[in-house]
Amino acid sequence: MTTLIIEDEKPAARLLQRKLEKLEIAVQTMLHSVEESIDWFGNNAHPDLIFLDIQLSDGLSFEIFEKIDIKSAIIFTTAYDEYALKAFKLNSIDYLLKPIDEDDLETAVAKYKNRIPKQDTANQNLQLDFEQIRQMLSNPFEKTYRERFTVKIGHNLKVITKDEIECFFSENKGTYIHTYDNRDYLIDSTLEILEQELNKKDFFRVSRKFILPLKAIKEIQIYTNSRLKIILPTYKDDEVIVSREKVQDFKSWLG
Repeated sequence: MTTLIIEDEKPAARLLQRKLEKLEIAVQTMLHSVEESIDWFGNNAHPDLIFLDIQLSDGLSFEIFEKIDIKSAIIFTTAYDEYALKAFKLNSIDYLLKPIDEDDLETAVAKYKNRIPKQDTANQNLQLDFEQIRQMLSNPFEKTYRERFTVKIGHNLKVITKDEIECFFSENKGTYIHTYDNRDYLIDSTLEILEQELNKKDFFRVSRKFILPLKAIKEIQIYTNSRLKIILPTYKDDEVIVSREKVQDFKSWLG
């Protein structure tokens, strides 16, 4: 079985690769953008199975299928839990929500293996499925923003809505949600991706380390070197500073 991962976040791609190796599945190739994927499919034999993220660094992965007639089965691996979930459950091998649970991954792979004898028929239907999904979801992804996040706690999943979020912060190469009840949750994303997914009317990236919602700002203080210091309701682990180059945009964002 030949396997391909399309994922713009290289750490996430490597993590998925390690999880697949535990299932004795070797990943032959990892791609990280729409452009790279289109070029690769145009010059290589298509794999049996693709693990596919939706939001890539240069666009939606649906754009790949507009250019290339893909002959592979798909398991979606994405941070999105809105709109796509119902559609993908109906039209693909499976849909895995990040962070990917190893048991769910194993179940998805088993589903694919059970379909192998009927692969020719499945491939014929995939072309229609992708077009239907693309039409259903292209507008929602362009016009909507993340409203909630799913995090893994042990063997359970917890949904955190945007109204529960006091801030996003990065630490030791990880990205976290800090909530109003003073708890931190690791998420499978980066602040760069969150900037694209969040409504800019409600959230602002004040520095390389923090993204804040407007409603969480308790106090704004004048700080050294023409910067600003933000006081949040419960987050106390580090100073939240608006970097000097962002101060003017931050003031404009405040209105």
